[in-house]
Amino acid sequence: MPKFRIVTPDLPVGDPDSEERAALAGLDVEFQAVPEAQFSGAIRDADAIYPKGLRLTADMIATLMRCRVITGNGVGVDNIDVAAASMRGIPVTNVPHVFIEEVAEHAMALLLSAHRRVIEQDRLVRDGRWREGRPALLQIPRLLGQTLGFIGFGRIPRAVAARARGFGMHLVAYDPYIEELEMSAHGVRPVTLDEVLAGSDFISMHLPGSAAATGRLTDRHFVRMKPTAVFINTGRGGTVDEAALIRALSDGRLAHAALDVLEVEPPGHNNPLLSMHNVTLSGHTASASARSDAARRRHVGRELALVARGDWPTSCVNPAVLEGTALRRWQPIAMTRGPNS
Repeated sequence: MPKFRIVTPDLPVGDPDSEERAALAGLDVEFQAVPEAQFSGAIRDADAIYPKGLRLTADMIATLMRCRVITGNGVGVDNIDVAAASMRGIPVTNVPHVFIEEVAEHAMALLLSAHRRVIEQDRLVRDGRWREGRPALLQIPRLLGQTLGFIGFGRIPRAVAARARGFGMHLVAYDPYIEELEMSAHGVRPVTLDEVLAGSDFISMHLPGSAAATGRLTDRHFVRMKPTAVFINTGRGGTVDEAALIRALSDGRLAHAALDVLEVEPPGHNNPLLSMHNVTLSGHTASASARSDAARRRHVGRELALVARGDWPTSCVNPAVLEGTALRRWQPIAMTRGPNS
């Protein structure tokens, strides 16, 4: 049987594949890192594709001759055309668990920083305007009793909710795909999207980067928010109409935005958000910690190793392909485990 060939782009970030290779030790695999310019041509005969952050389009997926898995390296797989992969019977995997605590911590850090105007307070002290900080905060209510509303209620917002309860916040959430009893079990009251927008003092955005969620929040949503509200996004920048957000901030219809993600990353120098004093920014770093990168890469390596052995991947975002089409494509490799084992 020929070697199991894994193709990945050789990106200029040191030695990014050591953890993945370690997970594949002892297996008859070829881990091939190719220059980014050659990536689309090299994947045609690959058994597995590990695209990292590169976009894998429907046209690229259409050229694949023997691919058994496409492994994403984050929670989101918006750089991969999952629908096209599903049509070809190719499982697509993600890394669903590694970053939860880090992103939840970052979301709370953005919330607290925006609420207590930490960046503005820092600037006042550095500018020799020591006495101006206190009067600014005298206009801000204490956090206890404020309402935090979630748009989307998956793993990360649940972890944020656990932290926010410690501050005495009221919690509400909108997610049509989550059972109301599941929200209630986390101490969160299920409400409509309009109720989240109109009734929350802080709104935390957690929609995935899917085609259906692109530009989900527009002018008509921001106009429903309280003018004193803080909007937080640690999910995907593309889920928000950024121009509409900028208008709301500029017109005083929204007090503050705390953003780890933007519509275009990195932003151009002329992006108005960069010069707005009522915006707190971080550079899509919410998932970063001393453990997260190595843990993410180990998970990717384990997924590749499972498929190389003929097993099912564990974190498939299109699980329907593990029945029927994908199973036929994987013959004659024996499938030793089912997707629910």
